[in-house]
Amino acid sequence: MLALFERYGVSGTWCTPVHSMATFPDAFRRIVDAGQEIAAHGCYHEAVPSLDLETEVRLMEKTIEGHLKHAGVRSRGYRSPAWDFTERTLELPERTGFDWDSSLMGGDFQPYHPRPVEVRWEEGSVFGAPSPILEFPVSWYLDDFPAGECIPGINQGLGSSEVMFQRFQDHFDYAYARESNPVLAITVHPQTVGRAHHILGLERLLDHMSGHDGVWFASLSDIYDTWTED
Repeated sequence: MLALFERYGVSGTWCTPVHSMATFPDAFRRIVDAGQEIAAHGCYHEAVPSLDLETEVRLMEKTIEGHLKHAGVRSRGYRSPAWDFTERTLELPERTGFDWDSSLMGGDFQPYHPRPVEVRWEEGSVFGAPSPILEFPVSWYLDDFPAGECIPGINQGLGSSEVMFQRFQDHFDYAYARESNPVLAITVHPQTVGRAHHILGLERLLDHMSGHDGVWFASLSDIYDTWTED
């Protein structure tokens, strides 16, 4: 993946659990040395909805400490493990000084400021004030893991890589033609997209996207730094 990104000038955002940094220090150092952005992705890819408040806060603190130890800087962005959220998850990156989050699905191509919701079942739910956190929306349609990996009894996977990459390309073509300054956040996992057939598919996708004027392969923090609210 690093070789492929270098050939196409892709500055990615690698959402990395601290456990992976500590377990595979040489591989992680290659990512950092390549100039790729590192974003927070939990302590050990914990199941966020199963955590009580005290544990969720403690693991967020350990995540920040782990980034300082292994990456040398604290991350500017957060992506919750498995994109799981609780009613309090948004408060943690707000209180600990993150600039952006990329875990929610309240849009397709436009960053936004998420709002907490008071759920009311017998009348309309009520939205709170927008968060200062900028959200880069994600989608299971733009993730390689559900289609590409098999977990018996959990995720059937092993779907057609051609169908998956065509779906990615269709999202790109729609956004390029019909959206104003869209952000397309495609999520790939090294253990999935790094397989031979997926690498070839990703190469074809990058060929297609790079053939369009004005396309920028940027980290999420670089996009955050150029984003304006109007």
